[in-house]
Amino acid sequence: MSETNRSDGNAFQDLDAAMAALEEEQRKLAEISQVRQNETTTVQAKDRSLEMIFDGGGELAELKFNGTKYRNMAPAQLAHVIVETLQQGRAQSMAKMTDLMGSDVLPGIDLAGLATGKVDPSSVIDALISPMLNGVLDDDERRGTGSASDKGGQHG
Repeated sequence: MSETNRSDGNAFQDLDAAMAALEEEQRKLAEISQVRQNETTTVQAKDRSLEMIFDGGGELAELKFNGTKYRNMAPAQLAHVIVETLQQGRAQSMAKMTDLMGSDVLPGIDLAGLATGKVDPSSVIDALISPMLNGVLDDDERRGTGSASDKGGQHG
């Protein structure tokens, strides 16, 4: 097998691996989307004075005050209970997402940000595809088979 054919084979293997990784991430994104739409997390304050329900993306969907205990709290104390419970609920929602995403998180890809809607899904796809494209372009340059524009616009 010539050096050119060996490089082409590696490029195709790299492309296949990148496409497989992309398909796996798309599957995970579909699962995450389902969780965001259908799952909820309910959290009670430590003193049980209130509870919060979070949607699948970790956003507060509902706040319920239990009994009248909250009425006797100082404003700063009530604010602390609300903030503490909110943080606890978001953390639990994020833990659900992290479990769903698995421990094989890809370097440079913020899947938690993706799960909470803070990262654009196209940036994840770019992060997956860019290394593969760069590898193919590098192989072309090593072989001297860059595009016609790389050769001053000459053909052949």
